[in-house]
Amino acid sequence: MKGLSIFIFCILYTFILGAQNSTIKGRLLNSDQESVIAATVVLLDIDSNLTSFTASSDLDGAFEWQNVPVGNYILQVSCIGYQGTMQPINAKEGVNSIGKIELTSGIDLDAIEVKSEKVKFASPIRVSQNIATKTIVDLEFMQKTTSPTNLVEAVTMVGGVQEEVACGVCFTNNISINGLPGQYTAVLIDGTPMYGNLASVYGLNGMPSMVIDQIEVTKGPSSTIFGSEAVAGVINIITKKPKDEPLFSIDLMGTSHLEAFTNVAFAPKFGKLNGVIAGNHVYFNGFEDHNDDGFGDIINVDRVSLFTKWSLDRPQNRKFNIFGRFLYEDRRNGTEAYLKDRAYRQLRGDTEIYGESIFTNRWEVMGTYDLPTTEYIRVDFSGSGHYQDSYYGSDYYKATQYIGYNNWVWNKYVKGHGLTGGLTLRYQHYDDNTVATEDSLGQNRPDNQFIPGIFLQDAWDISSKVSVLYGCRVDYYKGHGVIPAPRFNLRYKPSTWTTFRLNFGTGFRVVNLFTEDHAFITGNRRIELEEKLQPERSYNGTLNFNHIFTIGNSQGMIDVDGFYTYFTNAILPDYSESNKIVYRNLDGYAQTRGFNINYMQQFAFPLSFNLVYNMQWAHQTIIEDNGSKVTSPLEYAALCSGNASLDYTYRKWGLTFAYTVKLTGPMTLPEVFDLDDATGQPLDEPRSVKSKPFQFHNFQITKEFKKINLTLYGGIQNIFNYRQPISPLAGFNDPNSTPGFSDYFDTAYAYSPIHGREFYVGLRWNINSLKKPFN
Repeated sequence: MKGLSIFIFCILYTFILGAQNSTIKGRLLNSDQESVIAATVVLLDIDSNLTSFTASSDLDGAFEWQNVPVGNYILQVSCIGYQGTMQPINAKEGVNSIGKIELTSGIDLDAIEVKSEKVKFASPIRVSQNIATKTIVDLEFMQKTTSPTNLVEAVTMVGGVQEEVACGVCFTNNISINGLPGQYTAVLIDGTPMYGNLASVYGLNGMPSMVIDQIEVTKGPSSTIFGSEAVAGVINIITKKPKDEPLFSIDLMGTSHLEAFTNVAFAPKFGKLNGVIAGNHVYFNGFEDHNDDGFGDIINVDRVSLFTKWSLDRPQNRKFNIFGRFLYEDRRNGTEAYLKDRAYRQLRGDTEIYGESIFTNRWEVMGTYDLPTTEYIRVDFSGSGHYQDSYYGSDYYKATQYIGYNNWVWNKYVKGHGLTGGLTLRYQHYDDNTVATEDSLGQNRPDNQFIPGIFLQDAWDISSKVSVLYGCRVDYYKGHGVIPAPRFNLRYKPSTWTTFRLNFGTGFRVVNLFTEDHAFITGNRRIELEEKLQPERSYNGTLNFNHIFTIGNSQGMIDVDGFYTYFTNAILPDYSESNKIVYRNLDGYAQTRGFNINYMQQFAFPLSFNLVYNMQWAHQTIIEDNGSKVTSPLEYAALCSGNASLDYTYRKWGLTFAYTVKLTGPMTLPEVFDLDDATGQPLDEPRSVKSKPFQFHNFQITKEFKKINLTLYGGIQNIFNYRQPISPLAGFNDPNSTPGFSDYFDTAYAYSPIHGREFYVGLRWNINSLKKPFN
């Protein structure tokens, strides 16, 4: 009888203990929703902070603990190539599903040991651990090495990425990747393609700097995921999570040219709802003319951008984010009489005093919502309206563009396979006052496009060393039919610190000519369309090698890219005839090929440097009627480029010194003819069609007061005062007409900035201690 009592007691005791235990499971993913393998997942006791349970993520990125006592814990994740993360866990009786945990690319400081000592630094420019090659630039690097005037300067620290100056008067800019013009680059915010070609420049200009976490640069076609425009590559601006923002932050900067830049942000919290409200203001109103062409060397601008983002804490780490932005910009340049005392307000469209004035209003809304289903289903949505009211001399240009975007994404993880499928619905409305929206009878016909698409891909982790990603996207365009865009990526990791990647993809682009090239308005070149333009197609292959190494107490990285892109139906402007820009589908092909090398070294004392070199050959080949081939370089594509950054932190004083150099090699330029001062007729010989190499040197000092979260910074941009040696304008000196209104006035010779040397000072201040929930 006694033995029976003991047996019953043991059974009841085991049952009671089992009832008080729980199972905890979850899945680790990266930003591309690929599984993160072999990550260390630790469950810490919330009181003692001691390790209670440890697991490693499998080929599906999954981890699980069983028989975990009920209670409160801290879940900590660390993995080489990703930033570490921690979150509280309340383990309840039964099965506790954490859901998916999305890791951010970075260097986990606790995952690296050199001679048994923890190394407390991280790479400022790095290659992510995703299967496809992706380069990351973090906010801290941007703040300590470049002035926060715009994001373009920071992005161009990545090899093969260059700023293009699109106009010699209004100085609009865009981003070129691997020698391809800026209209081939897609600009995203938090992975959502919401910028049509009319507005792509505003994705990088006007974003408050303190809400940006990092910028991801993907080189090569990405149309499989993001559709048209993602032909050369993608610039993806990743904004911070609102809960990671300080309660209040401000960034003020002024320059020796009397430019003023203001960024402010406020991040309240209402229970489970976290938000950030931010603003950006840019101002300059003045006139400088160092090259004596009679036109301003610096763009005059008033820009106000308001930004807000809200996120809701939901069970199982499900996302619900919503984002909004409004932008107003008053951009102008021209002769001194046009700009002085803001005379442009009365002179817009004047036929005697030349200037260019661009008024822009833009609104954006976007969001992400994870459905509360057993299967992972995400809904992305965005909408934007863009209104442009412009005068280029006496020519009036008015345009409106609306874009609606809806993306349904499904993920499933099955035995090492990360399946992703989706349905994309995109609507575009474009209207302007040019012949682009006129029918054969001269009646206004706005361009309305409804573009449905589907995509499916599989991220297959064959082993811990080999992963492949393959998939295809199919879009339907009215007038062009079905356009497929496949991709294939292979990643091989022979060791923890060494990675080889092979990437292949195709891209396509449906051209909205008048929305992406205003050269037909600025200046007096007449546009000519020789045929109905067909979609451009591209085929790209890249080979990437990445290795992280340690030497003593230092960490280094070497990254090498080889790339090749082949175009059919390429649409490139032909400037060979004076007073004319001719657009046609290339009867032949275009190709770019080259390599990028990036070497980075960081020392523990702490000094770091980063070296980048890019070499590329970009050409177009025309096949004549007799079968012969005529090959010529692509215009504005630099043969070589590079940059270097060196920064040193004197920790005792909280000082960081950063020196950066940017080199741009020779590039082919369009034929531009200067005028005879006496007759006003074009000279017999054009300007040089080959630019000379040039370089910019910058220096910045940053002082941190950590106790009060205050940072002071100052520096010099363009230390050696480089300016384009000849005016970007031609025909401004015609004796037979007023400046800017000559039949030979041309703005196409802009290939580098003419801003000149500039000093700047600024401060950043964050208030964290007052951040409490509002009840």
